Amino acid sequence: MLQNDTGREDYRKYLNPRVVSKLSSIELKARLVVEGFIVGLHRSPYHGFSVEFAEHRQYMPGDDFKHIDWKVYGKSDRFFIKQFEEETNLKAYILLDASNSMGYKSDGITKLEYGSYLAASLSYLMLRQQDAPGLLVYDQKIRSYIPPKGARSHINPILRQLNNTLPSSKTDASVAFHELAERVKRRGLIIVISDLLDDPEKMVLGLKHFRHRQHEVIVFHILDPYERNFAYKSEARFRDMETGKELLADPWQIRGDYISRLGDHLGWISKSCRDSHIDYHLLDTSVPFDRALFGYLAKRSKLG
Repeated sequence: MLQNDTGREDYRKYLNPRVVSKLSSIELKARLVVEGFIVGLHRSPYHGFSVEFAEHRQYMPGDDFKHIDWKVYGKSDRFFIKQFEEETNLKAYILLDASNSMGYKSDGITKLEYGSYLAASLSYLMLRQQDAPGLLVYDQKIRSYIPPKGARSHINPILRQLNNTLPSSKTDASVAFHELAERVKRRGLIIVISDLLDDPEKMVLGLKHFRHRQHEVIVFHILDPYERNFAYKSEARFRDMETGKELLADPWQIRGDYISRLGDHLGWISKSCRDSHIDYHLLDTSVPFDRALFGYLAKRSKLG
């Protein structure tokens, strides 16, 4: 067990994907990632963010006295109202790509596992902030949809769905994006977690549909470290996990061209998102979870 200099457990270790993957349940994973994140807030360049995780708000004229928490008053000599489930600030829709390509891993955890842990942690964090998370799982169509709710108990169906989600089928994000954009009437926050191994133009059009409907959008682009650096050492047979096509090649012969093409692909997606005022974050499955949570928090702070 890692400890800090006071002898207490250092919760920041739970931001490490490898450490989190060894925990017993996805509920524990989400809770400890968020606790590690909160600890890290006090020691990071992001310490200026204001994050409220209280279950109370200050009494305002007109509030019903029966909702005052008298235990809190006894300790603080100030009036606070208990927050209720309907007092949520923001509806957020977490869109998780569960296509076959998300099942890839070179070492450590798969992209889908990383994305599931991130989705669980974001949901847990949002509920602590009195926001309302929802979850949509997709591949070439919508596989499951849990509408946003602000009840603390809402974490349970989200975690169950994440725990039971396995990679399958091909990817066609545009189908899910367009369908959700038409379904959701109230302005909210759309969070996409995907490796974006899809038709880039169709996918970006789907993201722009959300912006056309006045939603804010964050994209967490999840890759495996080997997909980014192509650090394969010897001759290998590469197989497309969605089409089944195979290619036998020496990595050193194609690495340069691969890295160049990947750079063009990432650059095009990043620029397309930037031009549409979409927050874009490139991550891989070795990156600590606080990088993504900070990205969410930065967006959330702008929304008020």
